[in-house]
Amino acid sequence: MIVEYIRYVLTTHAPEELIATYERAGTHLDAAPECLGFDLAQCVEEPTSLILRISWTSAEDHMEGFRGGPHFPPFLAEIRPFIPEIAEMRRYRPTGVAT
Repeated sequence: MIVEYIRYVLTTHAPEELIATYERAGTHLDAAPECLGFDLAQCVEEPTSLILRISWTSAEDHMEGFRGGPHFPPFLAEIRPFIPEIAEMRRYRPTGVAT
């Protein structure tokens, strides 16, 4: 499993727009067998900063399975207006340190 973090710093859109977009786009993540789950969090101190966390079965499944599959095009169509506001997008391997 890997975890992808996408940090948005909104300068053009309102946070409510991004939240509503992921409510719609999330249906495509939910339908993808490569996606184990996701959540979107909004910064308390800076409400225009939001982080999306997506758990994927593997890096290969994310890049080849999801991105090459039928769920990616409609997902991308939903989030495309927000791509310029992505400040960081990285994938991480869990370490096992958790509660």
